[in-house]
Amino acid sequence: MLKQAIIPLAGLGTRLLPLSSITPKELLPINGKSNLEHILDECIAAGIKEFIFIISKRKESIKKYFFNDQFYKSILKKKKDKRISDAFNKLKKYQKMIKFVYQNEPKGTGDAILKCKNYIKHSHFLMLFPDDLIINNNCSREMIMLHKKTKGSVIATKTVNKKTISRWGILSVKNKNKNYFAINDVVEKPSIKNAPSNYAIIGRYILPKTIMKKLENLKPGQGGEIHITDAIKQLIKNGENFYGHIFKGKYLDCGTLDGYVNSGIEMSKKKRSWSYAW
Repeated sequence: MLKQAIIPLAGLGTRLLPLSSITPKELLPINGKSNLEHILDECIAAGIKEFIFIISKRKESIKKYFFNDQFYKSILKKKKDKRISDAFNKLKKYQKMIKFVYQNEPKGTGDAILKCKNYIKHSHFLMLFPDDLIINNNCSREMIMLHKKTKGSVIATKTVNKKTISRWGILSVKNKNKNYFAINDVVEKPSIKNAPSNYAIIGRYILPKTIMKKLENLKPGQGGEIHITDAIKQLIKNGENFYGHIFKGKYLDCGTLDGYVNSGIEMSKKKRSWSYAW
């Protein structure tokens, strides 16, 4: 059973300055809807029932975005607007699904996930980075199907140009099938010469609850942060089955100014292939 998703949201979003100086990058609109809502809708259509948002005190506006009932009630009391009413009702449905945990110091994604350890109910959970949108196909749904088939952990992946390999986490491939392969190692930002493949990690993971123990015992790595990649490498070494899911949709990077602009253009002209569960 896989019904929970973790979404790390505590980052400063410096790559999107000055846009993110006031509004968190995850709330910036893409084709009429916040970046974060696009992620939530993908997950809900894939069967996710509960979200754990990792925020910081600097990003309380994310909580207010979803839990601002009095504001909407005051507006709707004065103005009967169906569009506003529908938006409020959708936010109310989100409210029932969201929990918040705090990461007030930037100690890495591994540290952020560790903040959620007391909330994970089942053997595996989904984790998504909100900078990464995948359109035209529901990647989370496909990953959950692969998890059910293999009983293993899953990482979304796509091939990248070899010239850009040093920007990515790269997967070492074995037993490749048409749409997935077994992973026998993860290499963070390798040189072209040392890269085991050109399959890069994209921001969607299905991870085992046992990763929490690995994260607890990890020492800070590069930049003084706890890196999720280091914990994954240990799990693979200890025999945990990890699979790379070669997703079918189109990847959009919303985390940079150029990528954000391009994401809006792509979202406006391409229709999603999944239906939202509202």
